[in-house]
Amino acid sequence: VQLQASGGGLVQAGGSLRLSCAASGRTFNDYAMGWFRQVSGKEREFVAAISWSGGVIYYANSVKGRFTISRDNAKNTVYLQMNSLEPEDTAVYYCAARIYSSVTTQATTYDYWGQGTQVTVSS
Repeated sequence: VQLQASGGGLVQAGGSLRLSCAASGRTFNDYAMGWFRQVSGKEREFVAAISWSGGVIYYANSVKGRFTISRDNAKNTVYLQMNSLEPEDTAVYYCAARIYSSVTTQATTYDYWGQGTQVTVSS
């Protein structure tokens, strides 16, 4: 499975970005998908996750109400819509896939990772 994340960039506080993660190499609806983020020197942090059907979704408390995860299985793509961005959201964002399994919030349970996309929110 190959994952390609895109959509990061520089935005002012209060602004919005939409991240995309395109998957290839396997039937997309075989796996749950997650978004994580990492600041240099800190551990990777869970952001959001979605089951293969989209029927189960989890969010970190810090992004609940501001971020929305979704997926389009026909396009082999998962999205993260980020609104009301805050400087504290600045990080490298990674998408991840978990094969044949239920969705979880733990990074160690994911099987494949994308390369990351930088999100920078200025105050």
